[in-house]
Amino acid sequence: MDDFAYTRAGRAETAIRLAAQPRTRFIAGGTDLLYLMKEGVERPEHLIDINALPLAGVRRAGGRIELGALSRMSDVAAHPAVGRRLPVLAQALLASASPQVRNMASLGGNLLQRTRCWYFRDASMPCNKRAPGSGCPAIEGRNRWHAILGGSRSCIAVHPSDLAVALTALDATVHVLGAAGPRAIGIADFYLPPGDTPHRETVLRAGELITRIDVPLTPLAEGSRYVKVRDRASFEFAVVSVAACVRLEDGPRDGAVREASLAFGGVAPRPWRSSAVERALTGRPLTPASIRAAGEALVREARPRPDNAFKVPLVQRALSDVLEQLRGPR
Repeated sequence: MDDFAYTRAGRAETAIRLAAQPRTRFIAGGTDLLYLMKEGVERPEHLIDINALPLAGVRRAGGRIELGALSRMSDVAAHPAVGRRLPVLAQALLASASPQVRNMASLGGNLLQRTRCWYFRDASMPCNKRAPGSGCPAIEGRNRWHAILGGSRSCIAVHPSDLAVALTALDATVHVLGAAGPRAIGIADFYLPPGDTPHRETVLRAGELITRIDVPLTPLAEGSRYVKVRDRASFEFAVVSVAACVRLEDGPRDGAVREASLAFGGVAPRPWRSSAVERALTGRPLTPASIRAAGEALVREARPRPDNAFKVPLVQRALSDVLEQLRGPR
């Protein structure tokens, strides 16, 4: 690991001013950043410790829940209001990592964690995300974990955050603070597609700090589930995942879907929101036929590669599984 300077910031303004300098990074839990530094993938010259900033906590505010960016994943997952009103969020957090990591990792850091692509994490390999213009060996190489949707000729790495997938289905808003002041960013606009600049992963400007995440409390959010398929039952990243919020019409057991919001993980370079799936479900009861149509709509634009073609039927089965859970016993 390279030598670096370390500053423990007591005020947000100080942290933001220092972080605007080149090769400077914020650090909170450090569960991802420190690993990347040890492997030579990240080489910051200055770390700004933000743990002393008053940015933790879960608060009910009108029709939303406000999640402080320094809240630990385990605390948010265990919060009664989150479990009751936002079950998809609690389930995604509990599926995200080992208990030890959840006790350390912050929400803001989780949203900014880097891809688990093995080419990105091997500093000896070319990677457009790590070294722009060097190439993407995953496209013709080992691509079992890589994207089937939303990739580009420059990058097919997948986004690793379960939390981000759940927040996408919940239409959350990310609040940030920078030198120009505060701004609010819808989660759908927070992550950038890879295009020709996969090293630019978010819309954050230099020195901007995530301060909180707002999640609206709606009837749709209460009817939600998270399904994660992984290679092993213990701590592992998603091969595919589905965050589903579905509201059924009141009345008969076979009532039609009134509203639907779905996001997918493990299949794209950013959390993947599918309006085609939502359209296929809305106005129809959750029957085998409508669930199958939704799955077909999801993968219609998929571009699988030899090692990851299995993700096409797998994400369809995961979608079917979560919708069957939301439909309940027949």
